[in-house]
Amino acid sequence: MARFRRKSCCALITLALAVFFITVILKSLSPEDNHFGSQFEFKLIPPPRQMEQDNNIVVSAKPAQMIPEEKADRMENKMQEFPEPNYNVHAFYYVWYGNPQFDGKYVHWDHLLLPHWDPKVASGYPTGRHQPPDDIGANFYPALGPYSSKDPSVLEEHMRQLRTAAVGVLAVSWYPRNMNDENGEEIDNLLPLVLDAADKYQLKVVFHIEPYKGRDDANMRENIKYIMERYGNHPAFYRYKTSTGKLLPLYYIYDSYLQTPDVWAQLLKPNGISTIRDTPYDGIFIALLVEERHKKDIQTAGFDGLYTYFATNGFTYGSSHHNWRSIKTFCDYNNLVFIPSVGPGYIDTSIRPWNSQNTRNRINGKYYETSFNAAVEARPQIISITSFNEWHEGTQIEKAIPKTWGKTVYLDYLPHKPTAYLEITQKWARKFSNEQKKWLE
Repeated sequence: MARFRRKSCCALITLALAVFFITVILKSLSPEDNHFGSQFEFKLIPPPRQMEQDNNIVVSAKPAQMIPEEKADRMENKMQEFPEPNYNVHAFYYVWYGNPQFDGKYVHWDHLLLPHWDPKVASGYPTGRHQPPDDIGANFYPALGPYSSKDPSVLEEHMRQLRTAAVGVLAVSWYPRNMNDENGEEIDNLLPLVLDAADKYQLKVVFHIEPYKGRDDANMRENIKYIMERYGNHPAFYRYKTSTGKLLPLYYIYDSYLQTPDVWAQLLKPNGISTIRDTPYDGIFIALLVEERHKKDIQTAGFDGLYTYFATNGFTYGSSHHNWRSIKTFCDYNNLVFIPSVGPGYIDTSIRPWNSQNTRNRINGKYYETSFNAAVEARPQIISITSFNEWHEGTQIEKAIPKTWGKTVYLDYLPHKPTAYLEITQKWARKFSNEQKKWLE
């Protein structure tokens, strides 16, 4: 009996020592050392929802202060996959699109078929409104479908495409608060999203101010002040370096000829009633050149430069490639910035069915290359692209895909890839940069 008790005592002591050593070894293993993380912790099995929360915690179980650094590293690595952005290449960008998921309805994709101004001509063409998603107001069909400009994933994809193209600056079509174009809705509230998305991809943003109702020198001054106070401190807000070394915001003024030079002079001349010169809201104001006589008007009005916008070679004096060298000479003589606008082609018969005479075939990219070549040969300070995504006029370089709907066959980029015009843009952005370096030597 005594021998049995001794054996029992020895067994208990051995068991206790074994438990002790196992406990010490387990405690010495941290979650970082242990491949199974915290699964060895002694606790009751939680209900399913609690298990889901705990799983989320385990997935992100790193010190919180490390997350921003890791995100920055990942973003920096991602940026290295793209070509360097050329901040002297600007692309006109439109944020007026909407769809039911983000806007409750289609916006702009359902564009009206616009009638000809001559009733006799108009009577020979269809009327009505496009009905998305298959029937949209464009001759090409976007790879992203009829998207919403509010969709964060769309903005993200657009910035990736712009970086792929080596574009450095988005010229965003802009109407003042509570205002919009005839076919869309207010867009000013989208600018914070655009600026944030652009900054993420090291892109910059300028404002392409549309001809809103009642535009004059006084309300333009107030709108410029609003833009500066609301957006001027954003890291993506673009500033142009002048010949004197100043860094000033740049504004494209669409259809500037609608106001007389005298009206603009009140804003842009130092002695004007509404002058913005030598104030915190001063900037580089770029007028639209359409007719040849506008050159003198632009100079008289006090603008800092001019652009040509239209992608249709020969449509206007300003958009005609053979005029660009002489326009550049005029600008140099008068200390003006010259910004020719290049485009991949033009077709707007989906919304102006009577306007086929202004169609410019893309010729599988040759039209775009010819346009870029003419711009570079003029030796401008900046080249603008019409456009990244003006789908209604078929000037987009955004990805497009083949699509057939009923009797409608949309145009496409075949035999090239959907990225064809991004790749051509990248090629010429690099060439433009190299040529500018030579001009400065």
